[in-house]
Amino acid sequence: MTIAQKLSFDVQLSDHARTAAEREQVLANPGFGQVFTDHMISIDYTEGQGWHDARLMPYGPLSLDPATSVFHYAQELFEGLKAYRQVTGSIVMFRPYANAGRFNRSAARMAMPELPEETFVESLELLVETDRQWVPTTEGHSLYLRPFMIATQAGLGVNYPSKTYKYMAIASPAASYFTGGIKPVSVWLSTEYTRAAPGGTGFAKCGGNYAAAFVAQREAVEHGCDQVVWLDSGAHEYVEEMGGMNLFFVFGNKLVTPSLTGTLLPGITRDSILELAGDLGLETEERLISVDEWQSGCESGELTEVFACGTAAVITPVGSVKGADRAWTIADGTPGPVTMRVREELVGIQYGARPDTHNWVHKIV
Repeated sequence: MTIAQKLSFDVQLSDHARTAAEREQVLANPGFGQVFTDHMISIDYTEGQGWHDARLMPYGPLSLDPATSVFHYAQELFEGLKAYRQVTGSIVMFRPYANAGRFNRSAARMAMPELPEETFVESLELLVETDRQWVPTTEGHSLYLRPFMIATQAGLGVNYPSKTYKYMAIASPAASYFTGGIKPVSVWLSTEYTRAAPGGTGFAKCGGNYAAAFVAQREAVEHGCDQVVWLDSGAHEYVEEMGGMNLFFVFGNKLVTPSLTGTLLPGITRDSILELAGDLGLETEERLISVDEWQSGCESGELTEVFACGTAAVITPVGSVKGADRAWTIADGTPGPVTMRVREELVGIQYGARPDTHNWVHKIV
């Protein structure tokens, strides 16, 4: 059970922060998730005591016992969101309370303590404000934030979850996902492997889901595709996700996305698009969509565009599909007008070029 209390953060600034010149060299070409800012957040949890010892501290390695539970039983979870430098110069986060809510839903599924949403957001505010000079000024770049929690009890017993945990948050400057323009991806339909099944952890953002996906992603690459598309665990008939991203299918003026059945990750970007669609005069529908409908819709011209969405790339057009016994192209294989319109509107809100009518932008500095 989580014990809720107001935490005060002990601030320990780094004695070895990068110089302005070193930082600018990184920001000129940051890549994704390769270089991290000068500080990190750490909060400990002990059963019966609750959350304690909240700290902002210099970024650095952790010291953990080899028998620590997370190494053996993968009791952990994480989130991903971004801080943006807007056109006005303000630094903001996009819908951090939505990430806080999903973090706690994942925690409940993984038998881990929930972190108060205010503490989750406050920890990220403190990290971003302290390392604000790491927020890129280049158009399309951002500061990627990675909050996570691990089980820290040492011991190999498997009959009960850990009694101690550590919440942390780190940050990494990130370049635009696309270089040289938006590029449609090719996808492989995985029928040999399954990402999630009913009653499993599909809706939780835990590392085990991603580790189990690597073999199918490698299979996709071996077949000349960029990404894997997951199908339902029963008949491998219905579409679920692309890699770690949600999918949308464009039927004229309607956006169709697979229903949240418990096996799909409830993406923050997915939810934002469903809300934003009405502003753009688009209809939406959440339902099952089969591989056969996907293929026949493309062949008849009824289905004109497909795109995936997630925090890292925001929106990724899908250009072609390949499976063990089939292959087809979506329209002419290029990004469609609805895809680009939705992307432009969403990115515009994040960077402050479009009005934030849904109050999604959370100002920090």
